[in-house]
Amino acid sequence: MAEWWVLLGDSISSAAWETELSPLVVTSRGADETLALGKLFGELAVAGLVVLLNGELGAGKTCFAQGVGAGLGVSPSSPVTSPTYTLLNIHQGRLPLYHFDLYRLSQVDDLTDLGYDEYAEGEGLTLVEWADRMSGSLQESVVISIERLGDEERQFSFESRNEQGALLLQQIADRISRVCKPRWSQ
Repeated sequence: MAEWWVLLGDSISSAAWETELSPLVVTSRGADETLALGKLFGELAVAGLVVLLNGELGAGKTCFAQGVGAGLGVSPSSPVTSPTYTLLNIHQGRLPLYHFDLYRLSQVDDLTDLGYDEYAEGEGLTLVEWADRMSGSLQESVVISIERLGDEERQFSFESRNEQGALLLQQIADRISRVCKPRWSQ
């Protein structure tokens, strides 16, 4: 079982979407914990969720996305890998996973050309790696920033941007608090 260090702002509550949220911060101490965190996220995800994922090269974005795919029930025969050279991979699970990677995005219009709006408003989970490279505004539910703290250790900061995102983060915080003994921030 993975051990999580959890810092929760005291503004997260059952009515979290009515107030400005403090981010949910989770520290992972290796790839296995990052995969487990992504899997939990995927298990709790609902249709229509748009997730923007940011972090430097090697921070663990694709590892987290692989966990999300596992949580959605994506078949191991269709592995979630970085779609860097195609910009978009679609994986089937209990919800479709629309996995965008903007690392090599040449123009802002490229997302429109791919039909991004149709995916983001669709029946699946839209996950966008390197979202900070997009100059326009995307309608996101959750923004995840990953910071490298050491060779294996990563800090995930989850921020909700709408009611759907707030509810998901509350569910993640509740699940984590039942599975482990978190450290609470003052």
